[in-house]
Amino acid sequence: MLKAVVPALALVAVTAGCSSSEGGDEQRLTAQRENYCTQLGAWQEARNAAGTDTPGPSGYDVVGALAQDAFLAMRPLRDETVGGGRTLAEATVAAMNNSDSEAEGRVVQYCDDVGFETLTR
Repeated sequence: MLKAVVPALALVAVTAGCSSSEGGDEQRLTAQRENYCTQLGAWQEARNAAGTDTPGPSGYDVVGALAQDAFLAMRPLRDETVGGGRTLAEATVAAMNNSDSEAEGRVVQYCDDVGFETLTR
């Protein structure tokens, strides 16, 4: 009887470990996506505010620092697709460095698709 119970318990332990690991991976991915969308929204807000006035050098510094934060937040997600044959990394770079409104639309849509549409502008 003991010989039958030990393999069954081992199987349960392995299965339980996998499911909790998968849950942790999903939570980490959700947190990374939320962080990216938060940083993207902060960059958009600063960029839009800088565009309405004639910002001094410090205004551009703030926008640049927020862009850097968004780039850092994007790194673990860089290979996720956003449509049009682009990855999140490609679209983020194009939106922030090249003022590509189509690319910006794709990253905003990405945030919408992953449930964080309210974090972007």
